[in-house]
Amino acid sequence: MSNVRLTIVFYSTYGTNHQIAEIAAEAAREAGAEVRLRKVRETAPEPVVTGQPKWKAQAERMSHIQEATPDDMVWANAFIFSAPTRYGVSASQLRAFIDTLGPIWQQGHLSDKPVTAMTSAMNPHGGQESTLLGLYTTMMHWGAIVVAPGYTDKSFYAAGGNPYGVSVTAGQPFTDDIKAAIRHQTTRLIDIAEKLAGPEPEESYRSGGEVERDRR
Repeated sequence: MSNVRLTIVFYSTYGTNHQIAEIAAEAAREAGAEVRLRKVRETAPEPVVTGQPKWKAQAERMSHIQEATPDDMVWANAFIFSAPTRYGVSASQLRAFIDTLGPIWQQGHLSDKPVTAMTSAMNPHGGQESTLLGLYTTMMHWGAIVVAPGYTDKSFYAAGGNPYGVSVTAGQPFTDDIKAAIRHQTTRLIDIAEKLAGPEPEESYRSGGEVERDRR
């Protein structure tokens, strides 16, 4: 069992980033991490969402997923963020959630925790790189530890070659290479989070055989 508590925070309009988040969650659980999969609150007016069949259908598909809260960030010792690109920055819904994190940032609950990010856009040059770099700039302000994938696995060359994080062209099928890149970026984060978290509490035995865990 891993010592990693991972919160995956995502926003998805039509399903691309939801799929990214689900693949990442599956990879993290297989690596032994405890995972909270969380969507951010929809800030678009309800008539706008329900007036577009694809948007409405995606909202219904995600209805069982809990909304992210600052407590999910405090609980975690590693984070993944995934959201679509909007004009070269992340979707406003994700930024709205990030803007609620000031109090826990001031208390130091976001510092020294590893984080990585993924995104999508309508075309291969739709601002994915600037979206990820913008998110990482915010996370540097937190004092978090940015874990970009770089070119640490061949899947990233095959998936488009973005060293800052997985970036998917929305509306296109998820290839095996893209899925592999998502999984690699996730497990790379887990590996580093495990090292930062340190070993699991050691077991010692009191007289009579009772197990005591060293929580130092």
